[in-house]
Amino acid sequence: MAKNFKNSRILKSALLACLLCFGRTALLPAAESADAIPGGAAAISPTEALVENPALPPRPLRSQRAARPDHPLYRNALPPPYANSNSAPIRSSPNSLLTSSALERSLTQYYIRQYSTAGGLAWLNAVMERGGPYLGFIRKEIEERGLPPELLYLPVIESQFLASAVSKSGAMGLWQFMKNSIAPFDMKVNDWVDERRDFWKSTQGALRKLEENYNYFGDWPLALAAYNAGLGAINRAVKDSGLKNYWLLSDKKILKTETIHYVPKLLAVAQILSNPRRYGLSPQWAEIPQWTRVAVTRPADLNILASEAGLDAAELKKANRELIYNITPPGSGYSLKARLEDADKIRAVLARTDLPLIKYYIHTIRSGDTLLALGLHYGISVEQILQSNPGTQARYLKIGGRLMIPAFKDVEPYIAPKASAVGLVFAGNHLVKRGETLWSIALAYEVDPELLAEANSMGLNDVLREGRSLKTPIRE
Repeated sequence: MAKNFKNSRILKSALLACLLCFGRTALLPAAESADAIPGGAAAISPTEALVENPALPPRPLRSQRAARPDHPLYRNALPPPYANSNSAPIRSSPNSLLTSSALERSLTQYYIRQYSTAGGLAWLNAVMERGGPYLGFIRKEIEERGLPPELLYLPVIESQFLASAVSKSGAMGLWQFMKNSIAPFDMKVNDWVDERRDFWKSTQGALRKLEENYNYFGDWPLALAAYNAGLGAINRAVKDSGLKNYWLLSDKKILKTETIHYVPKLLAVAQILSNPRRYGLSPQWAEIPQWTRVAVTRPADLNILASEAGLDAAELKKANRELIYNITPPGSGYSLKARLEDADKIRAVLARTDLPLIKYYIHTIRSGDTLLALGLHYGISVEQILQSNPGTQARYLKIGGRLMIPAFKDVEPYIAPKASAVGLVFAGNHLVKRGETLWSIALAYEVDPELLAEANSMGLNDVLREGRSLKTPIRE
């Protein structure tokens, strides 16, 4: 009996050891083995994963990598989630993108490992600190629309929260809009503003675009893929393959490489930033509680406006990156973004109609002056001169009249070159190109337009046909 009891104890010990062994195996992170990844995707090599990946931080050497705090063995020993209301991560939501199946995909796991290294965490902290002024506004817009909360982190991979970011293809701003795609989203680009850099309008436009993509596909991964590659491209991929599933399209490499990496990259960033303590990240970014907009009905230099209102000019400029010259456009229709607590100070300054808020050069028109020449001298476009001087016509400048030219840069007063044919021989030849005018050609050859017109038996305002040959001066 004692022997049987002893054997029973040995058997129980052996069974317990086996259970512990199997339990330890089950606790290994899924990404440690390609076969263990439920997503079914093949393991991605670091080289392949880094293709077309500008938003990935430098990968440290294996010996430099930090211990993985997301390992299941350590989860119970971690401190509670970050609770600072000024930089709190997003909270879980019924429509969260962070599903277990999406997080278990091999490429998502790869990016989680990359971004959770010491270098990756430092990079994320720096990017989020840069995005701090915009986070509260973006979060509020997302919540009001009932969208997935992880969209808050899309600018991390789109622009690294740089409002002035420009891609190789010309996309610009936090949300990387192309110039030809902004019209439906209440944004414009002109001589005064590029509203792709307007965090307020571009955020609303991007979220609306994502909503439209989701309403079309009924699937968030496909909606995000369409944001990256274009709705038309993803729709063609779905129709041609018969697969209305982002992950299947990715597995079969039907999508372009950048789009295959796009969603996993966002999920990895969102997973870490939504659970910062789990990954050893201490958030250092602070959010601005609330923004508002102030209607501006006259041109105002932000440097002067900030000085009169007792505000930080650099901060005001950062909030209004769409202003190309840091000067609000003439006329009504522009709204300046400011902290809620600063709005009344700005309104009080704007209400002082006797207070000039922009510096102007006053130019008296002389014979030979042209708006094009004035614009080149003062660093301003002809359109901007006309907008600043209502009633002025470029073709009919009145000698002795005065023009107000916004002071975009410090220059000496403009003096038109005297029209003189001395030393000029019109023996050269110029073939007119598309878009050229007599005025632009005269400037290129440093000759008075009247002399160029006279040498070619034409009027100052004659339309030039593309391909026409003009006599041009050769100085003796």
